[in-house]
Amino acid sequence: MKKLFLGLAACLALAPLSPLMAQTDSKPLRIVVPFAPGGAQDVIARYLGAKLTGKLGGTVIVDNKAGAGGIVAADAVAKATDGATVLMATGGAITVAPQLQSKLPYDPRHDLVPVALIADTPMTVAVRSDSAYKTLADALRDAKARPGQVTYASTGNGTVSHLTGALLGQAAGVTLLHVPYRGAAPALTDLMGGQVAMIVTSAASIDPMVQSGKARVLGTFSKAHLPTLGNPPTVGEAAKLRGMEVPIWVGVMAPARMPAEQVKKLSAALLEVCQLPETKQHFAQLGAVSTCGGSAELDKVIAEDSQRWANVVKLGGIKID
Repeated sequence: MKKLFLGLAACLALAPLSPLMAQTDSKPLRIVVPFAPGGAQDVIARYLGAKLTGKLGGTVIVDNKAGAGGIVAADAVAKATDGATVLMATGGAITVAPQLQSKLPYDPRHDLVPVALIADTPMTVAVRSDSAYKTLADALRDAKARPGQVTYASTGNGTVSHLTGALLGQAAGVTLLHVPYRGAAPALTDLMGGQVAMIVTSAASIDPMVQSGKARVLGTFSKAHLPTLGNPPTVGEAAKLRGMEVPIWVGVMAPARMPAEQVKKLSAALLEVCQLPETKQHFAQLGAVSTCGGSAELDKVIAEDSQRWANVVKLGGIKID
């Protein structure tokens, strides 16, 4: 998997100017990723960048801006005026943050516009391979016996990772102790070090640890099984809970000021890349599912996701302001 990451990063080389880039005063297309390098969104962004470079003939730069559960990156893109900056968007800054913070530096429904729906990177709950928790039921029994003492790592306060863990606790009727990190990489480091008992993160992020035998997935927040992770049960199956299918979408969004024609062209190019058989294969290796939708499809997903997390936040009384 490391070789795959390095290979994708190496593909982001300079290339001749494309017709799409010509509309942005010869500026390279910049894809802003809201997390540190190495996570699912970062790897997907670098793959898309490499393919767009070849397809459009223009330079593509991946810019990692981690912090505040994606808010730092979303704000930077919302305020971008160069006409060549887009966001590798996920729920954290778009559908979760508005439910948790009364004052955001941007309005995700007015300052950003959907470009394309790219993938679903299903969430998982996982432990170290030598954990005493052999099943999710084991972990939840322990959490019921020791309220607030069983820890789970997330990729940050206010992220989908954080709220998916909260959703699990609410549905199971237990209190889990949330431990936030700045992205999947540091969270996984502490999981391996034994500082936290579990992690709630994307299939793409946990996959390298599973492949190396260092981690075990107790359940996936998906409808279907994920063979790449050793075919673990879904959370619904493992804990006999309903409503545990959580689509963790990845999409591309642009500043609202970006010309509509430019958004349309970028959307079409992204869909072409997304629909390539090799793209589906690459994403499957990452534990992601290629979803491939246009602006309207992404807009619908955002609306549904916003309602889901509004319910979780209200029920849990979750605040991070």
